[in-house]
Amino acid sequence: MLNRFTRREVQNVNVQDSVEGPDLPLYEADALELDEGLDELSGANRLLRSDLIDAKVRLHRKLIDELNLAAIDLMSKAELRHEVFKLVSDHVLAERILLNSRELDFFVDEVLDELTGLGPIEPLLKDPTVTDILINTHKRVYVERNGQLELVPVRFKDEAHVLRIVNKIVGAVGRRVDESQPMVDARLQDGSRINVAIRPVAVDGPLVSIRKFSKKPFDFERLIKIGSFADPIAALLQGAVKAKISLLVSGGTGAGKTTLLNALSSFIAETERLITIEDAAELQLQQPHVGRLETRPPSIEGKGEIRQRELLKNALRMRPDRIIVGEVRGEEAFDMLQAMTTGHEGSMATIHANSPRDALIRLEQMVGMAGLNLSEISIRSHIASAIRIVVQLERLTDGKRRLTSVSEITGMEGNIIQMQEIFKFERTGTTPDGKVLGEFRATGIRPKFIEDLTLRGIRISPNSFNPGRPL
Repeated sequence: MLNRFTRREVQNVNVQDSVEGPDLPLYEADALELDEGLDELSGANRLLRSDLIDAKVRLHRKLIDELNLAAIDLMSKAELRHEVFKLVSDHVLAERILLNSRELDFFVDEVLDELTGLGPIEPLLKDPTVTDILINTHKRVYVERNGQLELVPVRFKDEAHVLRIVNKIVGAVGRRVDESQPMVDARLQDGSRINVAIRPVAVDGPLVSIRKFSKKPFDFERLIKIGSFADPIAALLQGAVKAKISLLVSGGTGAGKTTLLNALSSFIAETERLITIEDAAELQLQQPHVGRLETRPPSIEGKGEIRQRELLKNALRMRPDRIIVGEVRGEEAFDMLQAMTTGHEGSMATIHANSPRDALIRLEQMVGMAGLNLSEISIRSHIASAIRIVVQLERLTDGKRRLTSVSEITGMEGNIIQMQEIFKFERTGTTPDGKVLGEFRATGIRPKFIEDLTLRGIRISPNSFNPGRPL
């Protein structure tokens, strides 16, 4: 199985193949046989030979012909493996493929993945340490572990092999990808998100990105334990959510915006009705009373599209206590701000931006996309009255995700939205191995909304805002 590969084995099998081009690192066990010091190859490495990849694809077609596909659904895993093992063993003998018993077990597992799973990437989907799978044509596969990208020894036979796996994935959720519709963005049954681009828009071949769905959502305790933020910051955000203070979570791609939104939602009272609006449903809210809405792309004829703005308008008729927008990205920003100022306090949303100020600028531009004849000062006043807190997240150069700023919107001064930073992450250096050093600190400013928290019986220690020491 691919998740049994060690990093040392990956390095050992990195060779150049002159057929595919001098700059493409491939993983071929045939090249390793030239090294007299590597007589004993692991089953996983042996299974990277191109003849075995060909054999696996041929066996998949043969199994489809010989096995009763209707009966497969009724078989247990053990029964199916027994049947496949017999057929694979016969095939290996007939083609005189040299495999020992351990390597044969690996091969049977891979054939089973081709038959019932998603082929070469099935072990990566099962690997809990992998958060993203990136297929760059059939020649290369990268994964993200601990915030860092790494090349893995996974190969597809050819472009058709990748397309067969892709169609298997998107077909299961009622989507299709072909030359007439070469791009697709879909949510898998387990909540993972997949984006596919094929020819003609993908020049060199299929490009597939899979963002895996965390089966165990992060709570505040886990986020504090891994150093995403400090206890006083968590206490303030927790109090703000309980006090129904609307907030915006800002950050770049993969910074942890959805993760933080899930964690924040755990402090919403179970008696409240929540409506979530997302482009692709990813939120894992902890409450029992949640209504989930998801956009729909247009059909091949260009009809039937349902955008976030329509969902937001509909959500207002569903008696929500709070509305949570997975990511605000267009003209729905105006409707979201209206909801926050008309009885849906405590609503939350995420936005792509590099700083709290950039987040407000983007929000202003999105409101302008709604096509309404609003002045600049009117839009900014609307934003200032709707949102009280902007939380900035960042994925640092070492792959760690950190909360880098908590800012309060205090109102308008002239035609400028006034903000004050309450907490921040100060970088202090970088270790020789690339790890970012830093500490969370208060700026010394007490937020104005602390009075709202006090009236609701939520106490925040005054020491939390002491700038003289790290949090």
